[in-house]
Amino acid sequence: MTQPRIRLVLLLALVLLATWLSLSAGTSWLAPGTVLQRLLAHDALDFEVWNHRLPRSLIALLVGSAFGLAGAIVQGVIRNPLASPEILGVTQGAGLALTVAIITWPQLPLAGVPWIACLGGAAGALLLALYNTGLSFSGARFALSGVAIAVTLSSVTEFLILSHPLDINTALLALTGSLWSRSWHHVALALPFLLLIPAGLCLAKPLNLIALGDESAHSLGTALGPTRLAAMVCAVLLTSLGVGIIGPIGFIGLVAPHMARRLVGGHHQFLLPGAMLIGALLLVLADTLGRTLIAPSEIPAGILTAVIGAPYFLWLLARFKG
Repeated sequence: MTQPRIRLVLLLALVLLATWLSLSAGTSWLAPGTVLQRLLAHDALDFEVWNHRLPRSLIALLVGSAFGLAGAIVQGVIRNPLASPEILGVTQGAGLALTVAIITWPQLPLAGVPWIACLGGAAGALLLALYNTGLSFSGARFALSGVAIAVTLSSVTEFLILSHPLDINTALLALTGSLWSRSWHHVALALPFLLLIPAGLCLAKPLNLIALGDESAHSLGTALGPTRLAAMVCAVLLTSLGVGIIGPIGFIGLVAPHMARRLVGGHHQFLLPGAMLIGALLLVLADTLGRTLIAPSEIPAGILTAVIGAPYFLWLLARFKG
């Protein structure tokens, strides 16, 4: 077994360990054996584990994997190490769509929320594509124009929240990036990830060719336009669906691919699953810390990932400029 594969196995083991920790942690700590006993018994004593902690952990695994994978795909398509879905306006588009839906349709069914977010994320990506239409592809211009669109969409979201004070609590709750009150109904909404994640992993070979440069990729038979489109559609769906389920979670899509690159290298057959596993690990740990540090109150997972991700982003930016 090669070294990258060994490290992927170790990452998987860490994810499983973090998941088991998340099932044990909470307002009351349970021993690992007690967790297993209650999961197997599934009786009157298992409400806390089976109906509260387990669905949260499963959602954190799926959404964290999706965010990490989407970030690696975006960085591979744009060939820019500072790119991520939240920097390109996808996350902000999904958040704006959720805000509009909450304000205009307070009784929006739960099942419709992720698809509203997908429409918003797609709209943000479409704005970015339209701005760059007719121009030769440039990763730097693509990323910078995405930042401008992301800031604009975030400003509109903030304006809507402040101009509708009666709806501000619901809107802010949806946009904090938290797994609070998530249940098996939300796990069902996350089931499309079981199709989207394998589809994203199948992009490893074309992304390896794109990394060689446009001319080399084209000479090796890669259809650059359709490949980039398919990859971005996958990244948009992965990100937007996650935002629709738990709200925006910052920096996982940026940080996870970089950590994976340092652990398993730049070949996408290892980088994509590595980023996926690190994304899952980060979100599971953030959720576990968020509900244990000041229990019984909670810190939204999005705040903790920002505390970790912002300094890491500044460090990356310093290296990039150097």
